[in-house]
Amino acid sequence: MAAATTTISGVAQVVDGDTLHVGDTRVRLSGVDAPELSQRCGPDARKVACGSMAADQLRALVQGRTVACKVVGVDRYRRSVAVCRLSGEDIGAALVEAGWATAYRRYSLAYVGPELRARTARRGIWAMGFEAPADYRRDRWVADVPSPPDPRCAIKGNISASGSRIYHMPGSRAYPAVRIDVQKGERWFCTEREAMAAGWRSVR
Repeated sequence: MAAATTTISGVAQVVDGDTLHVGDTRVRLSGVDAPELSQRCGPDARKVACGSMAADQLRALVQGRTVACKVVGVDRYRRSVAVCRLSGEDIGAALVEAGWATAYRRYSLAYVGPELRARTARRGIWAMGFEAPADYRRDRWVADVPSPPDPRCAIKGNISASGSRIYHMPGSRAYPAVRIDVQKGERWFCTEREAMAAGWRSVR
């Protein structure tokens, strides 16, 4: 991921448990992964809205206050990925230490220590039992995969944010997450040859 800028400072508005608007910029906190807003945690009979609770925790910490964020990259949703601080305190570390976000080891090991302490003390989501946020998102993507108009034509022709025309084969890693929006010119293909003839390339 390439950094878009060095530092963003401004008044924070909470989007969800690990995402902020800082001024006019949408910021994803680096190295942490909080439950999704729709996510619920705990035993089946006593599930609670842990995603909303995580967002409330972040809101109580930073809402309406001025934060400073050091940008480390830009994600596929065009959010600035950043380490944000409030009065010098690392916001991501505070969330993980309180048990309302996990260390996102896929991208950073910076918050493994705070996560282990929260887990040992059974704080926040660690007291409930929960599905890892990344697994929750993946399961929802699989459940929400739209069906092609013709079951024989299941190759997804997607147009990326940069305008590249890319086709995704069923069973490929990114396939469940790809959404086809025909209003944007995206489409379904029946064969790879058809996709390539139309100007789409295989995903790298």
